[in-house]
Amino acid sequence: MNDPVYLIDASIFVFRAWHAVPDTLVDGEGYPVNALHGFARFIGDVLEQVRPKHLGVAFDASLRNSFRNQLYPPYKANRDPAPQELKRQFSLCRQTCEALGVACFSSLEYEADDIIGTLATRMRARGRQIVLLSRDKDLTQLIRPGDVYWDYLGEKRYQYEDIPEKFGVLPERMACYLAVMGDAVDNIPGVPGVGTKSASTLFRHFESLAHLYDNLDEVLKLKLRNPGFVVNQLREHKESALLARQLTGIACDMPLQAELATLARKKPDIQRLHGLYEAANFGPLLRNQAERIALSMA
Repeated sequence: MNDPVYLIDASIFVFRAWHAVPDTLVDGEGYPVNALHGFARFIGDVLEQVRPKHLGVAFDASLRNSFRNQLYPPYKANRDPAPQELKRQFSLCRQTCEALGVACFSSLEYEADDIIGTLATRMRARGRQIVLLSRDKDLTQLIRPGDVYWDYLGEKRYQYEDIPEKFGVLPERMACYLAVMGDAVDNIPGVPGVGTKSASTLFRHFESLAHLYDNLDEVLKLKLRNPGFVVNQLREHKESALLARQLTGIACDMPLQAELATLARKKPDIQRLHGLYEAANFGPLLRNQAERIALSMA
């Protein structure tokens, strides 16, 4: 690729570290720093491995104040609030990114997915290829020919043409696919009784939810286990499906002050990094890595 733009979904990697690294790892005041350690190691490894020239990291500022909650108040309302210890570490993770010279973004009205979607759309319009680091299948809807969806934790990279086989449908149809199935994790309503296989079959045939509802009788001709039942469920739960489609679609046009130059990496602030790592009681591993990253940009 010719100088692609790397976009990172921070929450996936912070939560992964929170669960994978023992919470016995604490700073001098006894606060857990396990998520910070795992995330700092991850972002440092990415910087060392691929040496991206342009990179952006998106953080979620709030789980319950996005525009989706205005559309549907129960959206994500079933999730427990993040523990205070984790909230504190999210802030430290962002500070670490900034000290490493990486552009960070967050919004109280939009989610990290929307930030990534907006950045991807803008950078692609400027002729840049996108490499998206996540493990959230929702974000596959942003992938276009030439882009890469990098499941960093699973050590897998997926091109545009790989998405249907791995995730069920073309990226452009993913939001509709998710809307029909619904999502219990995000408390998104869907069409009861329509699962992964049926939804995949539907959106391998239909281009969108609107196309599906304009041609419902065609569903009876598809190779589904019980097409009559599927048609009836789609009719009965149409409003739910249309609402879900507004929730599953990523906003790619949010107001965001960001140009290509905004995503250009800066040289790390070694003094600030050492201060963060020392306060967290981290050993020389991360400090040495930061030094190497700084030297590589000299």
